[in-house]
Amino acid sequence: MTATVFVDTNVLVYARDRSDEAKHRRALEWMAALWEERAGHLSWQVLQEYYVTVTRKLDPPRDAADAREDIASLATWVPTAPDLALVDRAWAIEDRYGLSWWDALIVAAAQTAGCTYLLSEDLQDRQRLGDVTVVNPFTHEPGDVLRSW
Repeated sequence: MTATVFVDTNVLVYARDRSDEAKHRRALEWMAALWEERAGHLSWQVLQEYYVTVTRKLDPPRDAADAREDIASLATWVPTAPDLALVDRAWAIEDRYGLSWWDALIVAAAQTAGCTYLLSEDLQDRQRLGDVTVVNPFTHEPGDVLRSW
């Protein structure tokens, strides 16, 4: 059975940003595997961060219309929406693990979505945060994680 994977913003950005070719290629591998296995999840927070980053912070920036198309496509993954229960969970995660507020929201969304893994380079690789394990996408192959962890 294929594991479910919550994708953090940085993976989506690297899939579009060619400034680090190795990370760009690996992000593309992960995204292709997640589409193929129908195992990807994300949140509206991730999509908002993605839009701002790729249209305003990349050099050169991504065209807004292209970024909007990306978001429309990724919205088929049925992003986790914020609500009071998610915020309460994020507060508990922030307090328990000492994460930043924004990272706690990401972890809370991954837990709410029932994901096994959180794909991110921003947190400690293999760290367990409740039922979610952090996976650094740039040190692990998609197939290794999706089928054998």
